[in-house]
Amino acid sequence: MTTEQYKEAVEWLFVQAPNYQTDGEKAYKPGLDNIIRLCGFFGNPQEKIKCIHIGGTNGKGSTSNMLASVLQESGYKVGLYNSPHLIDFTERIKINGNNCDKTFVYDFIQKLKKLPEDIQPSFFEFTTIMAFEYFYRQQADIAIIEVGLGGRLDSTNIITPLISAITNVQLDHQNILGDTIEEIAAEKAGIVKPGVPVISGDENESVKAIIRSKAAQEHAVFIDASLPDTDLVSDLQGNYQKNNIKVVMALLQELKKLNYTVSDENVREGLLHVHRNTGFIGRWFEFSRFPLIICDTGHNQAGLEHVFAQLNAMDRHKHIILGFVNDKKIDEVMKILPQNAEFYFAKPAIHRGRHPEEYRTLLEEAKIPFTIFDSVQLAYLAAKEQCTDEEMIFIGGSNFVVGEFLEKNLEISK
Repeated sequence: MTTEQYKEAVEWLFVQAPNYQTDGEKAYKPGLDNIIRLCGFFGNPQEKIKCIHIGGTNGKGSTSNMLASVLQESGYKVGLYNSPHLIDFTERIKINGNNCDKTFVYDFIQKLKKLPEDIQPSFFEFTTIMAFEYFYRQQADIAIIEVGLGGRLDSTNIITPLISAITNVQLDHQNILGDTIEEIAAEKAGIVKPGVPVISGDENESVKAIIRSKAAQEHAVFIDASLPDTDLVSDLQGNYQKNNIKVVMALLQELKKLNYTVSDENVREGLLHVHRNTGFIGRWFEFSRFPLIICDTGHNQAGLEHVFAQLNAMDRHKHIILGFVNDKKIDEVMKILPQNAEFYFAKPAIHRGRHPEEYRTLLEEAKIPFTIFDSVQLAYLAAKEQCTDEEMIFIGGSNFVVGEFLEKNLEISK
């Protein structure tokens, strides 16, 4: 298999299989019937691996990568399934921080072409079965599976994990999951399985009550990870990581009950070396120090509020590059923009990317200093030209904005 063959296969997959990341709601296939048939076609590899299931609105990626890092430090062979990818498709499926083998991806995509006509998977359904099969073939000791969207009807919900966790519940994807926190919490709680302990990291009492009730229905132990405090820290920066660490610690406590061996030293080292162990980037990622350049993939309202609050706490002038997809409520974002900043709005280079000219009026009403660009890279080059070493650049608003920036600039910085 050549590099060109691999690229052509992945491009074919993006074109053939409806993809929520690029196509939006029309690509979302709720329900498990399709993934059940798909897994059956491949011999149900999900039944042959031990899994941890992690859902929630924000923090799924950080929590799953921190947990993976600790388990790797403990000597386990750890599978990790996250989405979306930032630069290359293989980032979605990892073993001990190493991206999925490209030859495996190529060969597996060839099998997609031979599926029965009654199985027409979405992009996410197909990548999910690909992850299950890879972890099985690689004989992972444990696989950490991140929910794609929601929970109850998400294709990852075909697994019966050792433990489930729900990091938090916020308003996001209301057009699919429900208009209220409570409705969304009920969807997220759909990952609770009979007799499988579930960990909740949310501080909202109504959210806790919904997850606790679902756990009681399923005769599953409910663990509240929002209560205990911890002084443990991670190399994943961002004030919001404190809550994610609490969820990780609760997960480890449950794993110890299942005879997984994890020392205090493993925990400390694992949390401090997530980047090194798993290759996870994108969450308050320090791209450079002079000038300080921070990337963060937070994109829903709650995630942006956390990120913008941390930016406001930084006593330096900011050059902020933002871009959004079509379904983003720009008027809500305008209410929480950081202070002491000038803004560079850019169109993400995907089909769903929204050109800032479409919301220029909202920007003008916000009375902020801004410039509009046709691409993220043009916005970055303009910000870099203006930024001094005492100032900073922030890049975010969407996974696609961060991914586009890193793809263009990560290798240059090395």
